[in-house]
Amino acid sequence: MRQNGFNRVPQEIRPMQAPNASPSLPLVLVPSCQRLLGEHPFHVAGAKYVQAVRLAGALPLVVPPVDEQELDALLDLADGVLLTGSKSNVHPDHYGAALHDPSLPLDPARDAWTLPLIPRLLARGLPLLAICRGLQEVNVALGGTLHQAVQDLPGHADHREPEGEPVEVKYGDSHPARLQPGGCLAALLGGREQIAVNSLHGQGVDRLAAGLRVEARAPDGLVEAFSIPPDGAARRSTFALCVQWHPEWRAEGNPVSMQLLQAFGEACSSYRQNRPAAQQGPR
Repeated sequence: MRQNGFNRVPQEIRPMQAPNASPSLPLVLVPSCQRLLGEHPFHVAGAKYVQAVRLAGALPLVVPPVDEQELDALLDLADGVLLTGSKSNVHPDHYGAALHDPSLPLDPARDAWTLPLIPRLLARGLPLLAICRGLQEVNVALGGTLHQAVQDLPGHADHREPEGEPVEVKYGDSHPARLQPGGCLAALLGGREQIAVNSLHGQGVDRLAAGLRVEARAPDGLVEAFSIPPDGAARRSTFALCVQWHPEWRAEGNPVSMQLLQAFGEACSSYRQNRPAAQQGPR
């Protein structure tokens, strides 16, 4: 019997049914990265991030770079934003530093619109979940700086993924993250003191932007998560969490990841139900 082509698609990139799917699902923007495939540029987003939005009980919308006018129209439609990880780094021009390693990938097209996007979505009160590069983008967009090569810093570990290993090893638990007592992440995770996280990044937070609150640190002191309190960065949202690890990786089998995604999804649903009338776009 001829095999259906869909069945040959790896499980991690197959479409998934959102929990309790309905026409009233909150809409979450997933900004794309830019890739040159052959001779042509493409807008792409990792399937694992799209699946993570679905696991949060929301409807994902992958979006390409937009101009200023389009940005406001897009935010009128949104109930939340998920900033993904990426192979590319935030260009150090955006935080006043020279480029440390020109051989590493950059994505100036993504920088050009996600950095302006961040303060605008926060000002509107949109829920935000930022992962890996997304965490770094938020810190830079709000005035912070980055280490471009954490592994070169005295007293710091190498946080990059092990080369030549299978993907399951690369995304496996790498080290503990100590949660900030009394922080919103610790509270979200039931008062835990630490969790095990994966680690696949060379860049990391150097100077944390004003108004941000550390939620977790690696054993070497590197910031692993931060939040934006309601009075920070003109934020009105009840959920703005940024993590350096990858909770989206096989999230269904990870209770911590599912708690993060479900909290994000609940915040998006709440925003949708209570969004200001002036921001009610066509649905």
